[in-house]
This record gives sequence, structure tokens and C-alpha cells, in this order.
Amino acid sequence: MRYYVIAGEASGDLHGSYLLKALLHQDPQADFRAWGGDLMADAGAELVKHYRDLAFMGFLEVVKNLPAILRNLSFCQQDILQWQPDALILIDYPGFNLRIARWAHARGIRVFYYISPQLWAWHRSRVHGIKKSIDRLFVILPFEQDFYREYDYEVDFVGHPLLDVVADFQPPPDFRRQHGLDPRPIIALLPGSRRQEISRMLPLMLQVLAPFGEYQCLIAGAPSIPDTFYHDIIRQSGISGVTLISNQTYAILAEARAALVTSGTATLETALFNIPQVVCYKGSPVSFWLARRLVQVPFISLVNLIAGKAVVRELIQHECTADTMTQALRDLLDASYASAMKEEYQRLRDKLGQAGAASRTAALIMKRLR
Repeated sequence: MRYYVIAGEASGDLHGSYLLKALLHQDPQADFRAWGGDLMADAGAELVKHYRDLAFMGFLEVVKNLPAILRNLSFCQQDILQWQPDALILIDYPGFNLRIARWAHARGIRVFYYISPQLWAWHRSRVHGIKKSIDRLFVILPFEQDFYREYDYEVDFVGHPLLDVVADFQPPPDFRRQHGLDPRPIIALLPGSRRQEISRMLPLMLQVLAPFGEYQCLIAGAPSIPDTFYHDIIRQSGISGVTLISNQTYAILAEARAALVTSGTATLETALFNIPQVVCYKGSPVSFWLARRLVQVPFISLVNLIAGKAVVRELIQHECTADTMTQALRDLLDASYASAMKEEYQRLRDKLGQAGAASRTAALIMKRLR
């Protein structure tokens, strides 16, 4: 069968690659055309557009890039019509994908959605559109099934795909030697995956490092961002003694003692590696003002949302300063504080379901198509 797959971010590329492999295992003749990244291409997809050209973050950024977004929508629609897939598989990336879903459903194309948009966080009325335009929705957070049940919509909880990704990771045995690292313990800085958030968060994170000279600090560079972008920020900060390592976030986390993490999927990845963390986020004033009025959840980190309580500290907007981050990092490096957080991480894992999310999703898609 022919599958047209759309992922617009690094995490979607990762989970999409697992799903493509699972589909190929169950449908050896599968043909994939995709919007995604290098991982999906390596999994066998013919790549149409790379996610690094699609990721716009925040209300203002979306408005500024609206002409480009509309051009991408039009191009995508024409490409789907020309390729004539048996199924359209959408992975997260809701601003774009929900529009494509409505358009595709109106033209009789089967639409499957893997990794639900976070409708429970804001704009819940979009549930009605999903019910009309998506053949089947596969959710990865344990509370999402109950959320959709409130709207009389049956979805499949398939477990969280990161359980497989983290379990499959093998730490490189010569990681420290390869990057010229010394024996000191490591503090990991995860400033995000998009230029806008890195520009805001990395300078703040760098300001925190001075009191922690007994540690070495590693910046986890996102795969879609060139090293020069980070080096410019480091140079402007005047901070020395930090090391940038790109596209090896898991290797860094496997070695880390503690982490400063920008909100997003990285918060859950850090928890699954059992690393104490503080979650830091600062957006543009207008974006934050709008988010305060639209977002309907008590936390911004996946860790706290899944746990249903404050497992990790969240420093948001005006609370996200060098001083508060410094004190929060000191707490993380306290043995008893870190131990309590790790105990909560274990309870979090128990809520995430069993491994095998991509395989379960592929099987359910195939069952529907057959």
C-alpha cells in the first residue's frame, strides 16, 4: 500500500521512523512518501520536505510566517492528489495536520492520526473537527483516552513511543574520550529544538553555570540547527568552558548528573533517563500573554502532566531567571532531592503503558485498511 506521512518536527520524525519500520514489517510492499526528516528517510520514505523548513513556534512566529505556511499547505495538497495514497498518516504537528486532515477527508482519503494534538491543553472545540475528519486517532498519553471519551469519541491508547526509543538506545562506550571530556560529572543543557526558543533559553542557561565549576556542562544541540548558531550565542554570552555536542542528546543524558530542560518532549526523555531536571521556559511577552488566556492545564512539562502533580520544578516566564535557575540546579544536585525525584519517575513509567507503541499502531492501521 501507499502511505503519505506528515511529521513537522524532530520528535515526529523520530516516532515516524519507528512507525514506518513497523508498517514495513507488516506490509513488506509498503511505499512511503513523507514530510519529516533524516530518520524517516532512513526508514524508507521518499522525503518531500524536511521538518527544519516547517517548524514555526509561538503565535507571533506563526503570523509572521503565514504566507510560507499557506504555500506549504497548497503544495502538500497538490502532492497528495498527484501521488494518490491509500492512507494519509499524520503525526502530531496539529496546526498544519488538522487542516490537511479536513481537506483529505473531504476527498475520500483515509486519514489516521498518530500522537494526538494536545486538545486537552487548549482549544478543546477542535475535538468536533477531529471526529468528523479522522478515521482513527492513536493517543500516547494515558489520560487522553478519558479526555476523548468525554466527547463520545473512541480512540486507541497505544502506549508512549519513547519507551521503545529509550530502551533501544545504546550509550557509546567511548563518548567521553570522543568528545575530549574530563572525569568531572556532567550538567546537561537542553535549550530546545527550534531557533526561537534556543535564542531565548540558551543565554539564560549559560548564565547559571559560574557557581558549578566542579561540573562540566554540555549543550545538547538539536539535529536541525547548525553548530554555528550555538557558537554565536556562546560567544556573545562571554561564557567559556561549555561544550556543544549536536545530535547526541541521549548520549549526554546517559552521562548527566542533572539537566536544565526547555519544556517539550525533552522533559519526558530526561525523566526516562532518570536524570533530575528543572524545566525552564520563556516565550515572547505577547505569546505568553495569549497562552495564559488559552491554555487550560496546570503544568507545561509532560512529566508533571502525566504524573498529575509537580514532580519537577517549572520555571516559567518571569520566574525563569538566572537566580531561580541557579537555586533550582543546586537542589537537583542534592542527593536526597534527586532521589525523591527519581522515585516519582518510576511511578511515571508505570503510567505510560507497555513498550511497542509503533507496532500496535501499525497493526491497527493495517486492520482498518484491510
